Amino acid sequence: SFVGQTESAPLTCYSRAVGLSEEIMTLLEKIHNDNRTMRCAEILPKIFLDVHNQCITSKLRDFLYVLLNHPSQSCKKRRRMESLKLKVQNLHFIITRICFRDLVFRSDDCEAIDTGLVSPYFAED
Repeated sequence: SFVGQTESAPLTCYSRAVGLSEEIMTLLEKIHNDNRTMRCAEILPKIFLDVHNQCITSKLRDFLYVLLNHPSQSCKKRRRMESLKLKVQNLHFIITRICFRDLVFRSDDCEAIDTGLVSPYFAED
C-alpha cells in the first residue's frame, strides 16, 4: 500500500535563526508571566528579537551576560531560565558563527530591539 510522505525542506540557517528567535520570545513571555519565574525576569532587559536587525548580535551578547550573571542562584537553576540561556547561546552562535554570511540585515536600529518599535524601512526603488 502507498503511504503518503510529507517532504519538508531542510532547515536553513535563516529558518533556524527565525524559529529560535520566536521560541525565545515565547519562552520570555512565559517567564515574565509565570509566578515561579516572574521575579527572575525582573532584572532581564527588554528584548524584541529581529534577525534582520544588525544590532541583534550585540543585544544577544548583552542579554546572555545578564542571564549568565543573574544574582539569584535559584533563578539560574529554574528550568525555564536554563532553557532560555541555552536558546540565547544557540541563537548567538548561529548568527555569529554558522550563518554570519547567510543573514541579510535590513536595519541597524538598536532601539527597535529594546522597544519593539521598528522604524520604517525605505528601500531604493
